[in-house]
Amino acid sequence: MRTCALILIAAAVFAQAPADSREKIKAARATVKVGSSAIPQLDPLLMAADVEVRREAIKALAAIGTQHGLDLLVRSTRDGDAEIQIRATDALVNFYHPGYISTGLSATLKRAGASLSAAFRQDENRDIVDPDTPVRPEIRAALRDIVANSTDNVVRANAARALGILRDGDSTQTLIEALRSKDDRLIFESLIALQKLANPDAGPRVVFLMRDLVEKVQLAAIETAGLLKAHDAIGELRRVLETGPERKIRRAAVLALSRIAGPSTRDLLATLIQDKDDDVRAASAEGIGRLANPSDRPAIESAFNAERKTVARLGQAFAIARLGGVDMSELSPLHYLVNNLNSRSWRGIAQPYLNELTRQEHVRKAIYPLLASGTLAERTGLLLALASSAAPDAIGQIEPYVRDTDIEISAAATRALRILRASVR
Repeated sequence: MRTCALILIAAAVFAQAPADSREKIKAARATVKVGSSAIPQLDPLLMAADVEVRREAIKALAAIGTQHGLDLLVRSTRDGDAEIQIRATDALVNFYHPGYISTGLSATLKRAGASLSAAFRQDENRDIVDPDTPVRPEIRAALRDIVANSTDNVVRANAARALGILRDGDSTQTLIEALRSKDDRLIFESLIALQKLANPDAGPRVVFLMRDLVEKVQLAAIETAGLLKAHDAIGELRRVLETGPERKIRRAAVLALSRIAGPSTRDLLATLIQDKDDDVRAASAEGIGRLANPSDRPAIESAFNAERKTVARLGQAFAIARLGGVDMSELSPLHYLVNNLNSRSWRGIAQPYLNELTRQEHVRKAIYPLLASGTLAERTGLLLALASSAAPDAIGQIEPYVRDTDIEISAAATRALRILRASVR
């Protein structure tokens, strides 16, 4: 009865509202209480000549959410007002990544007369939808159009962030072209989006930014080159290290070299295993592990046994497992990695290592027994790691846990199985 009454009230407001903008704004706000059934009533308000009316209408549409408003949101990405474009973009992302509307750029928008201010809350935005999320192509196309054609760089940067979150594989070239802009935020967001798209073809196209004078951009470019395994970047990364950069740049450069793991980097990485910097020791060990030369294992094991810093031990444990050390005894390196899934401080490092390691058959076979006997954090973390393995043999190992009596395990297994099956088709 309450819902019906609200619908009638909203309809009455729309029927009786004069052309006066204040009444239209009130009408737009009234639709939020009604919900998705009132979305058609927002259509004419989103086309109003008065920009204030359109702003209130887009706020209402974003607040209502649901798939029924997607077409109107796509249309609103072409509005001439920056705030409307930003709110429409964030609402589209929120549909596929619930909760984003409260953390994205929309949440920071403030208007004082004709002046609009906004702040990107997280310099390192890691939001991303699951790989099998079916995003409508017209939504991705609308966001690409913003990045390519909008005259407002904040709007463009926000759309670039959205393309990365929604994994739009067709936007690589659009984002590469955005790297040539003069706006630091647009360049940064385009780099982070390219990292998420993981298209190796983009790797060589970011190398020139590794000399950027803005540290945040330089760091993002170095990180992107590493994640995309851009072998063309090795020479420039060596140059960066030779210039004696400050600590953050040096760490990023070594980590990038370790991710690229080209044969020509082995000697350099080997000299850094005993470096004074904990993060550099971790990164150099990672790289040695990825080079997959079994003769390097004794040196890494020796370093692991002598190491006292967790971040370095985690990198060394990854390397040892990558080089074939899959013993799961209590004090073994691989068990050490798994055990750190229980730590809030180190889970964010251990998890990506395990995600990568599960692509190796010998590692998967070693950890399968822990799916039944580990702690909750270990079991859910390993299920997440197996989801990214793209290994057909993992499907049968995960399937029994879909019916696990622990609801968290069951949910994690269901999600992992869905992602895994999509990747092995």
